[in-house]
Amino acid sequence: MKDLTQHVFNLIKKAEICLPKDTEEMLRDAYGKETNSIAKIQLKTILENIEVARKEELPICQDTGTLIFFVDVGVDFPYKHEIQDSIYRAIKMAAERIPLRPNCVDPFTGENTGNTGEGIPWIEWNLVEGSDCRITVLPKGAGSENCSTLRMFNPSDGVDEIENFVVNHVIECGGKPCPPVVLGIGIGGGADIAMKLAKKSLLRKIGERNRNRVVADLEKKILKRVNETGIGPMGLGGNVTALDVHVEYASRHPASFPVAISVQCWANRRACVVISEDGDANWI
Repeated sequence: MKDLTQHVFNLIKKAEICLPKDTEEMLRDAYGKETNSIAKIQLKTILENIEVARKEELPICQDTGTLIFFVDVGVDFPYKHEIQDSIYRAIKMAAERIPLRPNCVDPFTGENTGNTGEGIPWIEWNLVEGSDCRITVLPKGAGSENCSTLRMFNPSDGVDEIENFVVNHVIECGGKPCPPVVLGIGIGGGADIAMKLAKKSLLRKIGERNRNRVVADLEKKILKRVNETGIGPMGLGGNVTALDVHVEYASRHPASFPVAISVQCWANRRACVVISEDGDANWI
């Protein structure tokens, strides 16, 4: 399929240059509600940054991130065997044309290999019904990624302990993840599953609540408490420390209770395209 690489390149470019509408709207809403003068300056600068990036077709942030792909491929999609190679070719194009900062380093030698390397880009595969392929890219910056964490709770612990863990972790991180942040929280499954759930939750739109009412209430409670910390934009004080909190969960072993946090900075970059079996691209 000759257009698949081009579709993935356009996907990466969209994610790196144009902040999702839901995130931009929430940042503008935060600017309107913010009463701290220093916080308003920070938010105004962020909004101006977004405008310049879109107008000049430049990356939103100098840290263009580690590229993480979520691929939901239909069992009848005729180009399954081409997807991975197309992703690698698109990244090479993106590195030159957007451009992308070379963010891939060997963990043992320190050698910089550009934007691809051992296990990178990371691709989460999911086989689904149908003949379409849905590809989502999440460019993950290091500042926010460094604030990710995991805790193995006692099975007897409850929601209050989870709330306190998240809020205390946000306080500990302070301005490091470039707030206002989006918090992705994964609960249950196992240590690795919880971390994956936390990161995948970042793909949801701002303001989109979990379908489980108990979980949705937890999201709202944590968001309220985090914004009461006063950390504010860029950690300089203010009313808005987080734009949203997303929680995803899986059933757990009776003797294990993992809770993971994946932090996303204000540059909540993500983009999604659905490619049909005919090669047409539908941007989500």
